[in-house]
Amino acid sequence: MKRLLILIVAAATLWGAYWFIGARSVQAGFEAWFDARRAEGWVAETSDLTVRGFPNRFDTTLSDIALADPNSGWAWEAPFFQIFALSYKPNHIIATWPNEQLLATPFAKYDISSAQMQASVVTEGTALALARTNLAADTLQITGPSGDGTNMTAFRAGLVHEGDNLYRFALTAQDLAPARAFRALVDQAGKLPRTLSAFSADITLQFDAAWDRHALEDARPQPQALNVNLAEAKWGELELALAGDLVIDAQGWAEGKLTVKARNWREIVQMAVAAGVLPDGWAETLTGGLQMVAGMSGNPNTLDLPLTFSGETLYFGPIPLGPAPNFTLR
Repeated sequence: MKRLLILIVAAATLWGAYWFIGARSVQAGFEAWFDARRAEGWVAETSDLTVRGFPNRFDTTLSDIALADPNSGWAWEAPFFQIFALSYKPNHIIATWPNEQLLATPFAKYDISSAQMQASVVTEGTALALARTNLAADTLQITGPSGDGTNMTAFRAGLVHEGDNLYRFALTAQDLAPARAFRALVDQAGKLPRTLSAFSADITLQFDAAWDRHALEDARPQPQALNVNLAEAKWGELELALAGDLVIDAQGWAEGKLTVKARNWREIVQMAVAAGVLPDGWAETLTGGLQMVAGMSGNPNTLDLPLTFSGETLYFGPIPLGPAPNFTLR
């Protein structure tokens, strides 16, 4: 009995030493990462960094966090950010965001609020290569510079590494309600419901490198191929779906086709013009050409046409739409 007691005390002492050494390593790792980012010219600040959770967890809390990468133009601020991990399984973490946070992109700043936002992340190896991650946010609101928010009752997203820098990404938004200003712009007659009945995407992406800690610290992996298994949106009587494959060159230009299926397409064209996606002068020409194509298919209200990416030019069916998007990630 005495030997068993000694063994238990020795095991507890060793485990306690492991936890304290591990906790210190976690804290030192975060501190080193912030120092390295500042040395590269980033804004990388936090007012407090603590690691708790003895004896079985490494629970890290960063308070008043601010990150900004001047090269990419992305920045993020939050009153706190928490990362939870089991001490015996440190490659599987749970991340928790606060109810309010700020995200700045190269184009605009967005206030993000949610009742709850968490992510599960599983990594592999010392480079922390991403194996899989899932994000869940409830009662999510994204407010842009206009002060008008886009809302959804739930948002779910997932990313899985399928091998050889190949990743499958999926997302869905429940009860997505576009911002009031956008609705007033594209739906002046007020015929559309407040929320979309469907908004989802299932995409496979091939990159030139793995998504690991170097993707944030150094250069972002660049896409080489994109397969849209299915992306769809349904808003009242309007339905839009995309599927197809693109190959992307080193400069970020794509070659390939995405098949577009649109029901009540005339209203969708009018919405695109109202939103500024299409120039007003193109509306009549585009509608005339698409009406001819839709009539040949047997249903004048439904379109089934390829969206063709050809270098720097984008075509819808035989009609050139203008410059194609560039897929370079900053």
